[in-house]
Amino acid sequence: MKKLLLAGVALVIFLKWDLLQDFMLPTPDYAKLQVEPVVLYATEWCGYCKATRRLLSEHNIDYYEYDIEKSEEGRRQYRSLGGRGVPVLLINGEVVKGFNASEILRLAQQ
Repeated sequence: MKKLLLAGVALVIFLKWDLLQDFMLPTPDYAKLQVEPVVLYATEWCGYCKATRRLLSEHNIDYYEYDIEKSEEGRRQYRSLGGRGVPVLLINGEVVKGFNASEILRLAQQ
C-alpha cells in the first residue's frame, strides 16, 4: 500500500511539475508585467507624465499606459515595481522612475 501511495505522489509531482516549480521558484513580479516594450505608469494631471508622453510620441515609440488612479491593475503593477511617484516606466524589462529623457530613449531604442 505504501508503494502504491508513493507511486501516486510521484505521478502527481511529475504531472504538476510546472506548478510546483512556479511555487518554489516564482518569477519576479516585474518580469510578469512586461506586455509591451514600453509601459508607462502615470496620472492625468502630472506634468512629467505629459512630458514623457510627448517624448515617446516625438520619437515614435509605441507604449502602453496605465493611469494608476483609474486602473486597479495598473496600480498593482506600479506598486510591485516600487513606484512612489510618477511617471514610472517599464522599458524592455528595465524600470525608470521619474522623467529621465536620455535614459528613456537609451532603453527604448535598444
